[in-house]
Amino acid sequence: MNVPASNMEHDILVHDLREAYMEIFPSRDIEEKLKILEPDSYVAVTCSPTKGVGETLELSERLINQGFRVTPHIAAKCVRDRQHVSDIMATLDRLGVESIFVPGGDRAEPAGVFHTALDLLKAMDEFDHNISEIGIAAHPEGHPDVDQETLMNELGKKQSLAQYIVTQMCFDADLLGNWLIDLTRRGITLPVWIGLPGAIERNRLLTTSLRIGVGDSLRFLRKKSSIAAELMKSSTYRPDELVMDIARYQAMPETNVAGYHLFCFNQVESTENWRNEAIENLL
Repeated sequence: MNVPASNMEHDILVHDLREAYMEIFPSRDIEEKLKILEPDSYVAVTCSPTKGVGETLELSERLINQGFRVTPHIAAKCVRDRQHVSDIMATLDRLGVESIFVPGGDRAEPAGVFHTALDLLKAMDEFDHNISEIGIAAHPEGHPDVDQETLMNELGKKQSLAQYIVTQMCFDADLLGNWLIDLTRRGITLPVWIGLPGAIERNRLLTTSLRIGVGDSLRFLRKKSSIAAELMKSSTYRPDELVMDIARYQAMPETNVAGYHLFCFNQVESTENWRNEAIENLL
């Protein structure tokens, strides 16, 4: 990894890599894989469109008991009704969860009455709870089914019900940077966690992402031949150049970047090794 252009970029990059969230999805061996992380590391647990919120909360509880700082994903389309919301909120309070992420979800059809993240956010807002941070999803590189203006308007509607934004997985630093600036200009001031691909096998990136619901950026990627070519250089993708390109936007006052959200596709070891190596090279 090259050295950032300024001391500010350098300091921001080191901090954000150290404090990055590692996103994982429930699987039989994920707890064994997570042993490489420090016990107090930040971990985000996704919500399967087939197995639902219950599996997410069960894994989150085990990881919290192991000392991890966990952000469960509560996908709107996986929540059935108001009673289900009440049960979920009670479980989150019992576990002492301070941060959750509320996406719309990847089910073809909703499991119940909640069709969008905004629907669920409004329902959650009616309950007393101890959750201090609620995150919402954003798509800087676009969405195949929704135009960018609509996406921005939806973020504006959800802003008062959330405390931070997590972007979909990004590959284009300039597009992301322009989006961050536009976000601020539109009065959307929530801090943004940038969705960053981890150090993972290329084929895993191209196949697993579609299955677990981070395929929007890959659909975008097919239209960007230069970025696709970079991805295809090696059997293992490393986000070094992407991180360096993003760093120059993080130091700009027009952006409000909170840090990184690492999509590791459960390849925890390779992504954690990359993160530690990147930090070491910057020190």
